[in-house]
Amino acid sequence: MNTLQSLGGVTANVSNLVLKGHNIRIKPRRMEEEGPRATLKPLVFRVDESTPRVVQSVLLERGWDQFDEQHQDVEDWNLYWRRSSFRMAEHINVKPWQRLNHHPGTITLTRKDCLAKHLAHMRRLYGRSLYEFTPLTFIMPSDYTKFIAEYFKEKQVLGTKPTYWISKPAKLSRGRGIIIFSDIRDLIFNSTYVVQKYICNPLLVGRYKCDLRVYVCVTGFRPLTIYMYREGLVRFATEKFDLRNLEDSYAHLTNSSINKDGASYQKIKEVVGQGCKWTLSRFFSYLRNWDVDDLLLWRKINHMVILTVLAMAPSVPVAYNCFELFGFDILIDDNLKPWLLEVNYSPALSLDCSTDVSVKRSLVHDIIELICLNGLRSEDRKWGRASSGSSRLSFARRQQPELCKSFIQFASRACGNTNPSVRRAVDADPKHTRTSQLREMMNRQHVLLTREATKSKPRLRARHTPRKVLSPKVPLAQSQPHRTKGPVGVLPEAGSTPNDRAGNFVLIFPFNEATFRASRNGLNVKRIIQELQKLMNKRLSSGKN
Repeated sequence: MNTLQSLGGVTANVSNLVLKGHNIRIKPRRMEEEGPRATLKPLVFRVDESTPRVVQSVLLERGWDQFDEQHQDVEDWNLYWRRSSFRMAEHINVKPWQRLNHHPGTITLTRKDCLAKHLAHMRRLYGRSLYEFTPLTFIMPSDYTKFIAEYFKEKQVLGTKPTYWISKPAKLSRGRGIIIFSDIRDLIFNSTYVVQKYICNPLLVGRYKCDLRVYVCVTGFRPLTIYMYREGLVRFATEKFDLRNLEDSYAHLTNSSINKDGASYQKIKEVVGQGCKWTLSRFFSYLRNWDVDDLLLWRKINHMVILTVLAMAPSVPVAYNCFELFGFDILIDDNLKPWLLEVNYSPALSLDCSTDVSVKRSLVHDIIELICLNGLRSEDRKWGRASSGSSRLSFARRQQPELCKSFIQFASRACGNTNPSVRRAVDADPKHTRTSQLREMMNRQHVLLTREATKSKPRLRARHTPRKVLSPKVPLAQSQPHRTKGPVGVLPEAGSTPNDRAGNFVLIFPFNEATFRASRNGLNVKRIIQELQKLMNKRLSSGKN
């Protein structure tokens, strides 16, 4: 073995170094050949039986190779995508050239009872008005007494008018086990359930209820980094909304897993058409035909997403080289107020119709663009070359300080403790390259905001009069999904540049330098809430003007 080079390129001549007892392995060269014309091997993805087919299809289409455990080294992959969560040990041992598609601990946001607890905690800390986007919620059986008191209180106030509630199993998805009731005698639960006020005034399209599936990708929690997808799905019930028949799931539930089996799924329905899905861009185009301020609605959803992620972010363990795709289910009422229904873990990527194909294939493509933007290919390139020891060291220090210390001591002994570069490396602090990158991005945002303020004037919009049912001004045949990506006419959040977006993903947090600083080292939620309230008040006042 040749003598180790100075640290800055420690392991420059070492292709395979193992520290016994610590499971650290220096990544071997990934170059087809040496020299200036060397080319990188394709990136490699790893899957299991739960990985959506569209993910595998898109990665193969992009030129990736599928991991073969029979013929490849156990660490020779770049992306591991599966439906279930990863063990903490897998997060701890992830290598710099690898990405996992789940953060640890994020399931606390997607279980209905846990989400309710997080949001209730935030309401107590920061005020009910800020977190008024969720219906009144009780967790059964622990909140049964509170629910009974509220139920009879409403009965007394409303008199003979009915009161409506919805009950959902905390662990189940796809609409399973949901009950909508008015009479408390119909409430049945045998495990943990959430009971919420049923939203009786949903925005109806052609007399059909719908909700929005908005995709959100969190690429890190230190600093907190949230991207929102500007395209998505609108899911319709397949029977007309009717409060007189609460047992008709096809009229009250919008889950496509339920409605695709309904008798009216294939029928041409008023305004909605065939099937039970639109693209988000088609929905926003439809709203604009009624002079709805789609930009204001999109911003409300934007704020809702940030506030919801903030509710659970402090409890997420520190982990690197992972990302999380969430599916936010949002209902719009006839006053154009968005309500958060739930947040989905590993949102379904099955392709059941042409709308699924157009949205979800592009979604997966853009997720790959997003993680590559955040350094996957550059890490792979660095680790494919022998002169990347300092980058390896920096990553190891951030993730496993004690293991890194053992690695430096090993290198120091190998160099005889005579190399000054090694001694400097032992005392050096890790460099936060992501910090400098985001700081530069925020500076570009400020410049862009200044330019936009000087060259454009606010656009006046007609005020929307709430309606129970919306019908288009144009025939259905002319109201087709748009070919362009994202909600047409819905502008990205201020400050978007090529570096703060990937495909249709747009960075929504951090949205200024203060929120970046407040989430960089630890998470100062109070400061972030203050900045978000300033932004919301500023937009509200500008909207009135």
